[in-house]
Amino acid sequence: MRHFFGLLLGVVVTAALLGGAGWASQDAARGLANATGAAADPVHDTKALVGLGVMLAVGLLFGLVVAGRVSPLATFVPSMALLAWSVVYVLDVRRALGYIPVDPSLSPMVLQAGAGMKALLTSGIFAMLGIALFVPVLMPSRWAARSRDLDDGYDEESAEPVGRY
Repeated sequence: MRHFFGLLLGVVVTAALLGGAGWASQDAARGLANATGAAADPVHDTKALVGLGVMLAVGLLFGLVVAGRVSPLATFVPSMALLAWSVVYVLDVRRALGYIPVDPSLSPMVLQAGAGMKALLTSGIFAMLGIALFVPVLMPSRWAARSRDLDDGYDEESAEPVGRY
């Protein structure tokens, strides 16, 4: 059951990294420089603050999944999605960019997320995040179940301590 919930959490993390970080990166980058190229004040730019806040939330989710004691499937699913898309980008740029939503009939938020995904994919950030998410999968302790019924090493039947006399 732990791995099933880990699989569901992995799908949520994948959506947050692709959609949330893609959408928020556009607003956060917009707050860094305005049209004249001068640095903008993110405190007075609400969209930039929202973008930074969403990036912080995605980063928090990323950190909790990587460092937390959850099923390794929670990191394996998004790592495979990000690494596979990065490999496709290296092998065939046109095909990899074809997966990005660009249809004008889509919602502006989805188009903004697509533009952010393109920026994160082409800059290698998705590859870097994919590798960081894959490292916890290699830890054997993440695959083992937590033992909840461990006692303190005292055997009630023999009532004798184990060890030297």
